[in-house]
Amino acid sequence: MTSPDPDMIIRIAARGDGVTADGRHVPLSAPGDRLRADGSIEPGPQHAEPPCRHFPECGGCQLQHLSDQAFTDYVRDRVAGALAGQGLSAGEIAPPHVSPPHSRRRASLRALRLGKRIQLGFSEQGSHRLIDLRECPVLEPRLFALVAPLRALFATMLPDRQPGEIDLALVDQGVDVTLSGLRVDGLAHTEALLDFARTNALARLTLIEDDAPMTVWEPDPVTVRFGDVATGYPTRAFLQATRDGEATLVAEVRQALGSAAMVADLFAGLGTFALSVANDGPGRKVYAAEAARDLVMGLRAGGNRLPGRIFPEHRDLFRRPLTPAELNRFDAVVLDPPRAGAREQVTHLAASQTPLIVYVSCNPASFARDALTLVEGGYRIERVKPVGQFRWSTHVELVATFRR
Repeated sequence: MTSPDPDMIIRIAARGDGVTADGRHVPLSAPGDRLRADGSIEPGPQHAEPPCRHFPECGGCQLQHLSDQAFTDYVRDRVAGALAGQGLSAGEIAPPHVSPPHSRRRASLRALRLGKRIQLGFSEQGSHRLIDLRECPVLEPRLFALVAPLRALFATMLPDRQPGEIDLALVDQGVDVTLSGLRVDGLAHTEALLDFARTNALARLTLIEDDAPMTVWEPDPVTVRFGDVATGYPTRAFLQATRDGEATLVAEVRQALGSAAMVADLFAGLGTFALSVANDGPGRKVYAAEAARDLVMGLRAGGNRLPGRIFPEHRDLFRRPLTPAELNRFDAVVLDPPRAGAREQVTHLAASQTPLIVYVSCNPASFARDALTLVEGGYRIERVKPVGQFRWSTHVELVATFRR
């Protein structure tokens, strides 16, 4: 057998570096590239021309140099590799879903005034230095269309050498914009904000002052839709990064749940899964636990449109996880924790007799750690669906189905 070329890039590591056959890490390389003696890269067939002028400096993307196939393989390998690191495997790893370019529906940008110049964009990789955005192949066009108007607005209200922040989200009524760091002095500045909102047909404009949100513009109540239900959207609330990514996650959860009648949605947020699947079968009831009060209120308002289906509870699952006795009342549990995972709640799930767990994760590493606990408790990993909503990023999500 011929030994592998030690200078050939054979895979992409979790943080995005290429790895040679002899274990060296090479930034900005793709599988099939070859490392030359002088340290430069000889591109292979999976090495692509980055579509954005700001790559690789901009911190929004790490993997624009990969072909579509190489990036899809990376998304799958991130999940399979995390499981293998815990000595686990899944019965099936489904083909990954990767969101297309120009589909990101939410983003957080930074702004900085340097004299008369306003820089506005993402931070440089590993630095606080701003990359002043002139193009962005990941943002939904309606979000990117606001970059130039925001730059002009910040030029009139952002103090010199003071940072500003911008949160953008695409909602049912258009774009929801939240601004912080601005100095709003007097009627002229207030009118300028209103003109900005009106001219750009914003769904809502919110100003953060002293950590308190103040709504400046909201012609109609802002909502987001989950399934057939439109529910109020609190300022800066969490949304899945892309519509197609959310649809993929919901479809995978729906498929796993099947005809389960009593379902618990833990870390339910605003109701991405609870509201989407509540009407799927006759008699289905969904208990939804969430720690953030504003999200629980929004979920409750949405649930009122599905009487007798949704039962929200304000509950911090890190401090007060559901016990095995509580969990045993459900036919299925949907679990969608933050990046750190759900160690406390998973420990109780592993001790329960719940027949089905559907784990939605935004961090393959913490997921694999929790998966080991569930497997040691008697569950098997039936299927995992990798999802790459953050195109050209090392951020990978997944849905995993566990059964007793």
